[in-house]
Amino acid sequence: MGFEHIPVLLEECIEGLAIKPDGIYVDCTLGGAGHSLEIAKRLSPEGRLIGIDRDEEALRAASDRLAGYKNVVYVHDNFANIKTVAQEQNLYASGVDGFLLDIGVSSHQLDEADRGFSYNYDAPLDMRMDRRNPLSAHTVVNTYSAERLTKIIADYGEERWAKRISDFIVAERQKKPIDTTFELVSVIKKAVPKGARSDGPHPAKRTFQAIRIEVNGELEILGSSLREMTELLKPGGRLCIITFHSLEDRIVKNVFRELENPCTCPRDFPVCVCGKKPSVKIITRRPVTAGSAELALNHRSHSAKLRIAEKIN
Repeated sequence: MGFEHIPVLLEECIEGLAIKPDGIYVDCTLGGAGHSLEIAKRLSPEGRLIGIDRDEEALRAASDRLAGYKNVVYVHDNFANIKTVAQEQNLYASGVDGFLLDIGVSSHQLDEADRGFSYNYDAPLDMRMDRRNPLSAHTVVNTYSAERLTKIIADYGEERWAKRISDFIVAERQKKPIDTTFELVSVIKKAVPKGARSDGPHPAKRTFQAIRIEVNGELEILGSSLREMTELLKPGGRLCIITFHSLEDRIVKNVFRELENPCTCPRDFPVCVCGKKPSVKIITRRPVTAGSAELALNHRSHSAKLRIAEKIN
């Protein structure tokens, strides 16, 4: 299967980045290069685009799609390591004009059955975006304690039946290991009461999301990475972040607020004495969401939220 990618909120991202033809832009979640292709089109030969992805399949597909552009650099890494990437690409000296992050699992990863991301295909439990990662969904499901599983499923999946699902998982793996996605789906369906299964999304959706986030450390890296990217931005540079669920969006919103108003002085102080100065201004007071035309064409856009901040010093 080809690495197809329908970029979400594409026009809004391109407008939000305010692209300069000779600028330096970093797509931290390159994927199928849907967003990056439009960035590359707007760059002159003096401009530069750096695409980062932890998925080797994504990098191969992106390099094919962007083959006509010679000012693109491909980096097989996690955006959590942006400091290392910045040093290797000499970004501390040049500064960056814009960062783009499209967070979460890609449509391709969901559709590739053998990756184990989807509850719709039977496959070995995996869910690793980077196959070099030693931690897989199989390890999480078969070795984590019931308490730890409950916390992950409740916190990352916002699943009301987290404890019951965890208890059922532990009971099942005592009989035999849970090796495949469908085996896990079967356990979850048994755990979730019938009445709760009749309404809403697939009963395994939240648990699969939670395990995927745990395997790939998605929330752990987000806040610190945004702060490090902000340090690399030139004045006027933009940070554009697309999220797909409330946990991610909350982190982005809070980091942006902290960067815009870092003062720690008590509110009743007449003047600031902590000396902390704002480093960004928030461009989007409310997140940008998809319009009706995009919603009709791309189901993934329904939960997408875009937040944008601009470096001010």
